Amino acid sequence: MAEESMKDFEREIEASVRKVYEGDIMQGTVIGISDDEVTLDLNYYAQGIIRSGNLSNDPGFRATEQLRYGQTLTAKVIRLDDGRGNLELSIREADDDLAWERLAKLRDDKEIINVKVREVVKGGLVAYAEGLRGFIPASQVSTSYVEDLSSYAGASLPVIVRDVKPEKKQVILSAREVAIERERQERDHRIAMLTPGEVVEGIVESIQPYGAFVDIGDGVSGLIHISQLSSRKVGSVNEVLKEGQRVRAKITKTDEGRVSLSIRALEEEEAPAREAAEEEKVSKEIEQYSDKGEASTSLGDLLKGIKL
Repeated sequence: MAEESMKDFEREIEASVRKVYEGDIMQGTVIGISDDEVTLDLNYYAQGIIRSGNLSNDPGFRATEQLRYGQTLTAKVIRLDDGRGNLELSIREADDDLAWERLAKLRDDKEIINVKVREVVKGGLVAYAEGLRGFIPASQVSTSYVEDLSSYAGASLPVIVRDVKPEKKQVILSAREVAIERERQERDHRIAMLTPGEVVEGIVESIQPYGAFVDIGDGVSGLIHISQLSSRKVGSVNEVLKEGQRVRAKITKTDEGRVSLSIRALEEEEAPAREAAEEEKVSKEIEQYSDKGEASTSLGDLLKGIKL
């Protein structure tokens, strides 16, 4: 008993010297529940009162049904005196304040969260993050232009928090940045599966002064530098390639999400085999010629067929 009395005395001392200000976030234990208000023990000389309108953002919330005695609640001090000597508190405002803090951290960490689209509005989508209304601009819905956003109503989307402005009650979300990052990761994985020395086929998708970009499939493009277009000296990329042309090239390097290709290396690799094939072709032609009989330069052969 003496030990409990000492603890009670220590709590009283702590409560007497503790300073509380409007805007503070406090925790308390539920000691009273009614349809109109909830009373909290704050371990302070005054109790905390939360009126029904400050309990939840959910209009269907019922304290008598959803709260229990002894439960710990977190609330914000909105008035130092409710007129009866109690602190007036708000769970709604505390939740909002904490939600803004969590959203700011999610933004800084670029953490991906899943949200459900509640509404399609002019210029974008509305979704709630951490209980706060967020906006996904049309330009941030997908990596490609979406003309009709109605198909996104009720959809779940992975997003990042792009911007948070508590003073304007503004939360901007982006699904596009998540999609871009996932596409990059998938592309990097596909590139990692490519092997230098491998021969690939592709379509020339663009020509630049320094080389040509070739689509080799699966969303991966490689660059053939102008120095790698041919074994001979090339003054312009257009001398060798045209957009839309199908080409074969050798992968020379995969580095930092980039693929380097070379037609020159492929030509040099295939040159010995091509020369050997040419030599074999010539040899066969000579053999075929020899099979028809030996060449003759006798006088009889020269005069044959000449009428005197």
